Amino acid sequence: MNWYAMKRQLNGWAILSFIALLFIVLPGVVVLVELFAPVNDNWQHIREYLLPRYVRNTLFIMLATGVLTTIIGTSLAWFVTVYDFPFRRFFKWALILPLAIPPYIGAYTYHGILNYTGVIQTTLRNDFGITVNQSYFNIMTIQGTIFIFTLFLYPYIYTITRAFLHNQSSSMIENARILGRGSWDIFFTVVIPISRVAIIGGVSLVLMEVLNDYGVVKYFGIQTFSTAIFSTWFGMKDTSSALKLAGTLMILVIAILTMERLVRGRKQFSYATTKVKPLKPRPLNGWHRYAVLGYVATVFGIAFLIPFVQLIAWTVLTFEQVFTAAFFRLVWNTVSVAFIATVIILVFALIIANYTRLFPSNMTRVISKVTTLGYSIPGAAIAIAVITLFLLLDEWVLKAALALDLGQTFVFRTTLIMLIFAYVIRFLAIGYNSIESGFEKVGKSFTEASRMLGWGTVQTFFRVDIPMIKGAIMSAFILVFIDIMKELPLTLFLQPFNFSTLATQAFKYVSDEKIHEAALASIVIVLMSGLLIFVFHKVLDKEAD
Repeated sequence: MNWYAMKRQLNGWAILSFIALLFIVLPGVVVLVELFAPVNDNWQHIREYLLPRYVRNTLFIMLATGVLTTIIGTSLAWFVTVYDFPFRRFFKWALILPLAIPPYIGAYTYHGILNYTGVIQTTLRNDFGITVNQSYFNIMTIQGTIFIFTLFLYPYIYTITRAFLHNQSSSMIENARILGRGSWDIFFTVVIPISRVAIIGGVSLVLMEVLNDYGVVKYFGIQTFSTAIFSTWFGMKDTSSALKLAGTLMILVIAILTMERLVRGRKQFSYATTKVKPLKPRPLNGWHRYAVLGYVATVFGIAFLIPFVQLIAWTVLTFEQVFTAAFFRLVWNTVSVAFIATVIILVFALIIANYTRLFPSNMTRVISKVTTLGYSIPGAAIAIAVITLFLLLDEWVLKAALALDLGQTFVFRTTLIMLIFAYVIRFLAIGYNSIESGFEKVGKSFTEASRMLGWGTVQTFFRVDIPMIKGAIMSAFILVFIDIMKELPLTLFLQPFNFSTLATQAFKYVSDEKIHEAALASIVIVLMSGLLIFVFHKVLDKEAD
């Protein structure tokens, strides 16, 4: 790149983008620097006796969850996209609804359903006189953890794969049928290869969510990296060892992302003609339509309907006890902090995405990659990195105040600033990816025409670019808002004193064995998330049309 081109890129957009990226990079630097610091006795003990178990449990849960969610998500996307069966239009969007139930809420709900006093065993004892060995219903195991993650994370693969298949040319499948291939043969030899990129993208999101989880593994007593980091941090009071665990986890994430790139490879499938027709559902007849309907309905029932109905029953049981003025404060805290963080994320995402669009180069490609790293870092690693960073910041502020002979000093680590900062790091990638896809659809021709007519970059940005990508901005807002509202690890460990959200309050109730009392907070999260998911689905359908 020559000097003129470099100078052209070092404008206001570039400065704002670099400031935004500074938020992403600093916590990671803190963790990686500590990873190479001198070790203590606690870390030697963890590395020798405990770390292999953390790695083994984490990898096993990730592998099993990845395989099962791939099977369920891909098969559901295939059935809903290719075939027409009863209630298909309903299940088309309803199969996304399990995303509205955070895995930790699903975990305690299913534990309440299956335990000794749950509805299943109670019904068997009281109505049928059957007493079943409790071990048959014990869900608080690694296998139960995989079951929970599979149920509530498969929509990531389902949504991405269904969108990909919907936009594919029908000629490929029609030609395969003409050549005498059967449905299953077409699925494995045509659909899976052309959908590989979409499937791998969905699986990577599932694996990142598994690594980020703290609520499920903590409640089930499974030792993974997330529980290890927080137990070392709060139990041993050893920040150094906790940071080393976080750094090890980040290295594992980098390895997974690298493996994803290698597995995905450079294979791409593009259209050979501009006359592309989306797939039209093919009617199913006979027992096939009821078999597909039964499979789809079973997944929807287990992943959403059963836990949703159970939460409603528990809510009715404890409504008068829990529905107080304090509950309204929980709702306000949840909505307000999620809204503020989402707006900040969208501002940063718009700035970075617009800069990388207007000035494409190797530097902007690096910026776009760094922007998406935050979502790959688990919440446990972000939490301890952010609090360590803010402790250092408070020390610098205190030293500056003493040097300048100032009075009371503002402390950052006990405010919402730290929590919102962590939200921005964690979820900037979601907002950026949505907005970047919006910019890719509209291109640069309208922006260049506006500049030729005399409008400046900022004026064009607000009066031309933003109105054209308002659908992408709305989608980004919905996705980020839902994820922040459901987020547990960051909120649980970075929230200020006397500040709780619906997610943390539900988890506290569950930790105190008050499962029924946690239902109201949980059902509000599910209802708000479900409503926003429905709106998001309508936005996507409108853009597709």
